[in-house]
Amino acid sequence: MLKNIIKFLINGFAVYATAYLLSGVNVSNFMAALIVALVLAILNMLAKPFLIILSLPITILTLGLFTFVIDAIIVLFASTLIPDFTVDTFWTAMLFSVVLAIVSYILHKIVV
Repeated sequence: MLKNIIKFLINGFAVYATAYLLSGVNVSNFMAALIVALVLAILNMLAKPFLIILSLPITILTLGLFTFVIDAIIVLFASTLIPDFTVDTFWTAMLFSVVLAIVSYILHKIVV
């Protein structure tokens, strides 16, 4: 249980740090970053498998690279759900998802 809370806090910090690094992304405070981390986790758990199955032919055709587009769509959807989280463009959302994955991976390796 404590490990899951630590992972959640790390993901929130990763969202906050990634938003700080990228100019097209804005998170108003750390609490909003925690909410973004929670919403992204829920969307990745519920919507991402459905989107991957729906786009399976193009995902196979692009050798899996279309999953970056799916991640960007999920980030854009999260930005419409959360008023304290804004993403300017689709390309910024795609870059945000890639940088977020890298930052959270590094933070998880350091802390956990």
